[in-house]
Amino acid sequence: MVNDPPLPALLWAQEVGYILAGRARKLLLQFGVLLCTILLLLWVSVFLYGSFYYSYMPTVSHLSPVHFYYRTDCDSSTSSLCSFPVANVSLAKSGRDRVLMYGQPYRITLELELPESPVNQDLGMFLVTISCYTRGGRIISTSSRSVMLHYRSDLLQTLDTLVFSSFLLFGFAEQKQLLEVELYLDYRENSYVPTTGVIIEIHSKRIQLYGAYLRIHAHFTGLRYLLYNFPMTCAFIGVASNFTFLSVIVLFSYMQWVWGGIWPRNQLSLQVNIRKRNNPGGRLSTHQPGGAGPQGPEELTQSDVPEDGESPGDPSGTEGQLSEEEKPEQQPPRGEEEPEPETSDGSGSWEDAALLMEANLPASAPASAPALETLGSSEPFVGTLRQRSTCSSS
Repeated sequence: MVNDPPLPALLWAQEVGYILAGRARKLLLQFGVLLCTILLLLWVSVFLYGSFYYSYMPTVSHLSPVHFYYRTDCDSSTSSLCSFPVANVSLAKSGRDRVLMYGQPYRITLELELPESPVNQDLGMFLVTISCYTRGGRIISTSSRSVMLHYRSDLLQTLDTLVFSSFLLFGFAEQKQLLEVELYLDYRENSYVPTTGVIIEIHSKRIQLYGAYLRIHAHFTGLRYLLYNFPMTCAFIGVASNFTFLSVIVLFSYMQWVWGGIWPRNQLSLQVNIRKRNNPGGRLSTHQPGGAGPQGPEELTQSDVPEDGESPGDPSGTEGQLSEEEKPEQQPPRGEEEPEPETSDGSGSWEDAALLMEANLPASAPASAPALETLGSSEPFVGTLRQRSTCSSS
């Protein structure tokens, strides 16, 4: 019995455990939602940057094999060809995607593999021509360059053969030269006349070659230069920028949904109500048919009183005077002028009339008191108007 814990302490421990477990469950749920949101934003940021890079960056380098063809309907006894070698190269990937992008400068070169044969050494200079055409086969650009093999003396060829004889015997090396012919240094694609293909022609019937390749390399400037030469840095900056922008949008959306926005609507409605209370003239001012001008609350009450001076609800003039004095005094609107006392039609406060009569006629105050106590009598009303006009003239 002595070692048993007291019942209130056990209940308190259970309640504390429940509270801590609920808080831990809530924190775990919030952390999971936050982690999923961050991962989603990160994935969307990477996807947006990848889409931008794929659509903005053109093909960096395009290498296409060149297959020459020539006529063979001539006399085959001679070593020369029947026509100049000609090749037609299409500038479209898979027949649909274009290689060249509008406005991007390109460097177009032709790589020729020529053997160091006596025929090619005796060939000398020859001409290579490229013609770019658009849809329908119309030629839009032409360029020509002269080429020849690099000169090597007989002694240099002999020494080279002796040094690399082992590699030549096992096929690891060949006696050939790779010539790179620059056909266009700064070729730009026209958006109105796109280039669909090129025609390459070698102006020599005695040339011997192993193969040829057409290389198109993009010359980047500005942002494309940074994206191509510093891909990791640009990728980090781009993903971080997208992540920050998306995080701000999600944060503002969360504030609008949970907290009611940065500027809640109740504050705006409170400001509107305060403005309406400070400027009640738009709701309380009325105009009589005769064009007498705006009237206050006292004037509306005065107009509701019958001509005989007795109120239908309260026949006593003293009680009517007290009810009017107990009402809060309201000022006319700022934009409206107060009517002149000379042209007043009986409007005004009974209390003001009494004060004016006591100030101007101290001897006749007892005689006029009964008249002031009567609310609906016409004679005191006229006296009140007279005293107000006298005060205004003084």
